[in-house]
Amino acid sequence: MHYRHILLVTDLLDDADIVAQKAKHIVSNRPESKLSVLHIVRDSMVGFGYELVPASSLYDKIDDERCQEARAKLAQFLDRNGLQNVNSEVTTAISNSEGIVNYCHKNAVDLLVIGRHERHGLAAWLNGATADNILPNVPCDSLVVRLEKSMTKPNQSL
Repeated sequence: MHYRHILLVTDLLDDADIVAQKAKHIVSNRPESKLSVLHIVRDSMVGFGYELVPASSLYDKIDDERCQEARAKLAQFLDRNGLQNVNSEVTTAISNSEGIVNYCHKNAVDLLVIGRHERHGLAAWLNGATADNILPNVPCDSLVVRLEKSMTKPNQSL
């Protein structure tokens, strides 16, 4: 398969380097391909009666502090994994799934590379896995990298 635009989605947790190295390997074998790296910060929600509205739609700077922190972590992640000269983006979305699917549609992604943490018990039932939620909706091929149960607690990021 000829992949032109490969998207690496990262949650910036400790084991994200495993997924990054897989994406790096794929791109290294396809010199005509470009790699983009995406990190989603969940948008803050504001309640108006029975309605929930994304805070970023009301005020552009509402999630700016969290996004700046995520950008700094993403820069460290890229440097640590030797991913220079890639298109990297931190964006807000109502959910990780929505953000990833929208990015794939808007940016003509051919291959999505994402990690999937093992979840068991109540956590699996309540939260599910982002990878499971996006697979039916992304318009491209996907590589899901199986990861062990995460030991680092995410901070409202992917």
